[in-house]
Amino acid sequence: MMTTVTRFGRWLYGQPYILLSITAMSWGGNIVLGREAAGHIPPLALAQTRWIGAFVVLVIFLWPRLKQDWPVIRQNVGILLLLSFVGITLYNSLAYEGLQFTQAINGALMQSTAPFWIALWSLILFGDRLTIGQIGGIVLSGAGVLTIITGGDASQLANLSINPGDILLIIAMASYALYACLLRKRPPIHPLSFLVLTIGLGGLMLLPATAIEYASGFTMQADKQTILSLIYVILIATILAYICFNRGVELIGPNRAGPFFHLIPVTASLLAIVFLGETFHLFHAIGYGLILGGIFLAQRFSS
Repeated sequence: MMTTVTRFGRWLYGQPYILLSITAMSWGGNIVLGREAAGHIPPLALAQTRWIGAFVVLVIFLWPRLKQDWPVIRQNVGILLLLSFVGITLYNSLAYEGLQFTQAINGALMQSTAPFWIALWSLILFGDRLTIGQIGGIVLSGAGVLTIITGGDASQLANLSINPGDILLIIAMASYALYACLLRKRPPIHPLSFLVLTIGLGGLMLLPATAIEYASGFTMQADKQTILSLIYVILIATILAYICFNRGVELIGPNRAGPFFHLIPVTASLLAIVFLGETFHLFHAIGYGLILGGIFLAQRFSS
């Protein structure tokens, strides 16, 4: 039995499309949860607890691996600090803070800007240009996102108002896109060592802002929703999602991975249908089809 599980794990670790789909599903749930947790958990406290919890869970099992990788880690502190700051500290604090002031639908829309930011950073930093297929895939899947969030009625876009929360989410996505692009500069250490380090360093750099938030009197409510939210963000939205995302980008690169962010609103809407009793409509099917078609187009004509 153990051999079968190990063999499956090794196979899965080489499947970028499945890994990136798992990431999108995990983060789609995180958007809904982040919005529902507003008022129960302060945004920075949620991010801080997320990283501390994930760090403790991982470091217990991975301490021997970290000691083995330490010489390389010590030589690459600069890039590790940068990746931790933009991918952990800045992205998550801004995203959770933004979700306190905006609707979940706006959050999904802001998340869908990720492929644009990834393409921009890739061009600025490394001179990478999108292929026609990748551009078409981003446009097609972007149209699918708009179909879902507007209910198939484009006039609904006129009713979406931009607020400070939306601005914070846009900056958060630009920050995470930078992290995705800089992953190619990741030092040659074990992927799980890299994950433990970035989580630990990112959480450490978040401590001052969390302390200020706590001093303001915004404290965490110790209730069932808080506990379930923390379990989800630690195990699923952090450990599982970051392992899958880092490996997926490693296998196919940031530009090809970018369109998978458009699966996030698919997951969010499906969760709302299954768990919140919302109704499935034709526009859902059309939106899902456009998104999947865009992802296929971007992968099929990536060169």
